[in-house]
Parts: sequence; C-alpha cells; structure tokens
Amino acid sequence: MKKLEFLDLMQKEGGFKDKKETELALNGFVKAVEKALSGHESVELVGFGKFEAVLQKGKKGKVPGSDKNYTTKDKMVPKFKPGKVLKDVVAASKTTASKKKK
Repeated sequence: MKKLEFLDLMQKEGGFKDKKETELALNGFVKAVEKALSGHESVELVGFGKFEAVLQKGKKGKVPGSDKNYTTKDKMVPKFKPGKVLKDVVAASKTTASKKKK
C-alpha cells in the first residue's frame, strides 16, 4: 500500500475531516517516532507494538566469487516488535482470507 492509499484508509478509519489533516497526523507520528528512536528511546503502543533502536554488531565477511573481504561497523538500527493485539488481528485476517479463497 502506497502512502496516498494509506492516507485514504487512515482518514476513513480515524474520522479525520480531510486529507490534509490526516497527513499532518501521520507526519507528526512519524517524526515523533524518529525523534524518540534517534535519542535511543523506545516507543511502546500497548497492543500494537514497540519501536526501538538496537545495536547491530559489525561483521566481517568475504565477497562471493572474489578474494575481497569486507568489514562493517557497529551501528544503531530501528526495530519493530508487533504486540499481541496486532498479531491476533493479522492472524484472524489470514484465516478469513483463506476461507474466502475456497
């Protein structure tokens, strides 16, 4: 789903007046999560999930098909862990979708 399609869905589900108000809400949410993660804080939305910044260790490896080696450095990366409610909703929708196919 592309951003414009998501904004339409968000406007319908969230009861926003217009697309501009919906986009402001989405952009505000995204910027708030980015700011929290850049400060190494986590954002937990109970039932939905948890956004956090985690340390990804550097690694050494070999480029396939050559004699070249590479090394990456440690870095912070974003991570999302879905909550139980979100997992349950997605699992239920898959069950419903598979029943519709039959």
